[in-house]
Amino acid sequence: MGTTGERRRRVWRRVVIVWALAVVVGGGLTRWMRDSTEPRGPYVWEQTKPDETPDLPPCPTSADGGAVACAYVEAEAP
Repeated sequence: MGTTGERRRRVWRRVVIVWALAVVVGGGLTRWMRDSTEPRGPYVWEQTKPDETPDLPPCPTSADGGAVACAYVEAEAP
């Protein structure tokens, strides 16, 4: 029979192997699931014309002349 030190090393070795396998399997599943939800390419950049201003409503102004921040969100129709 082996000593307790050898037995501990075997146990730790198995723990590390199981942990490494779990990391590899989890990473593979994550990548597979992420890739399946993304739309297929090709991906292209949309060119805009810098001279054209976007058709947005005017930003409100503050009564005391302070700074106002505007944010516009494009919502999808249901």
